[in-house]
Amino acid sequence: MVVLILIGTVSLYWRRSHLIPVLWATVVATLVYMLLQYPYGPVILAFVIAVFTTIRLGHRVMGWSALGALYVGHVGGRIVLGINEQGVYQILLVGTCFVVLGFAAELFRAHRDRVNAAERTRREAELRQASEERLRIAQELHDVVAHHISLINVQASTALHLTDRQPEQAAPALAAIKEASKEALVELRSIVGILRQTDESAPRQPVAGLERLEHLVSRTAMAGLEVHTDVHGVPQPLPTGLDRAAFRIIQESLTNVVRHAKATTATVRIQYGTETLTLQVDDNGQSLTAPPVEGNGIVGMRERATALGGTLAATRTPNGGLRVVAVLPLAGEADLGRVQISDAGRA
Repeated sequence: MVVLILIGTVSLYWRRSHLIPVLWATVVATLVYMLLQYPYGPVILAFVIAVFTTIRLGHRVMGWSALGALYVGHVGGRIVLGINEQGVYQILLVGTCFVVLGFAAELFRAHRDRVNAAERTRREAELRQASEERLRIAQELHDVVAHHISLINVQASTALHLTDRQPEQAAPALAAIKEASKEALVELRSIVGILRQTDESAPRQPVAGLERLEHLVSRTAMAGLEVHTDVHGVPQPLPTGLDRAAFRIIQESLTNVVRHAKATTATVRIQYGTETLTLQVDDNGQSLTAPPVEGNGIVGMRERATALGGTLAATRTPNGGLRVVAVLPLAGEADLGRVQISDAGRA
């Protein structure tokens, strides 16, 4: 009896590393213990623990097989050996106990699976939100850096050109470089403040939105591009994400004009509709008939529009310039976290 009890209980020590052998060791020990008609004791508890552990860890077939083997061995063995012949009631009672034991283990397993699934879902959601936030910040960094560096590049070229021939006229270009670089640093510091998530590093200026459009136009004009604005409809307060996306789309469009179009003028049209906000940016660039090549800038703008449930198209104007048209729905807050940026380091 002592040997059987030791086999059943001590073997549980290895159930984490050798679960199946331990399970069947407890089955054999319990079956022999019962057939020898020893008093019920810890050996039964050892079997219960082994079965619970097996089913809880997902080895359901093996757990139920062990229950069935012990039941058949116990009932059949007693009949074969002629030990206290049992009636139908006793046989059904023993079977019911085994079934209840199995279903109790299944309930524990199901609860454990639900807890693990909920934890995995929570972690996946956290990782997805963190990834989406990184992508959104990467887009913001791209827009800020690309716009201001483009202005600085144009003004630096102007200053170099005027230094030797008309040095007195180089001062405005240098002042524009200073202002653009200062503005870029302020916006970058605001974005870095979001990454740090500290009160002292919080942005000290409003989030970029259409209220800064005139400032954007004046800054772009200093790079030699004359920009006209045309607003239709009644301006209205916009959700933060939509307001930021609209501003960034216009900013990126003007940046592309400064960098690539060789244009002298551009027109920004904003249409406030009842359900949509329509943005259109035209330039008088080179007379080209081929469809525009969609670089990272256009792709990034389309990602912003798509994240809002809107659309963005880049086509040629009748005179060969570039036209960017974005249609953004007014309903709901922008979900810019869904923007999928294929290259976070767009330039």
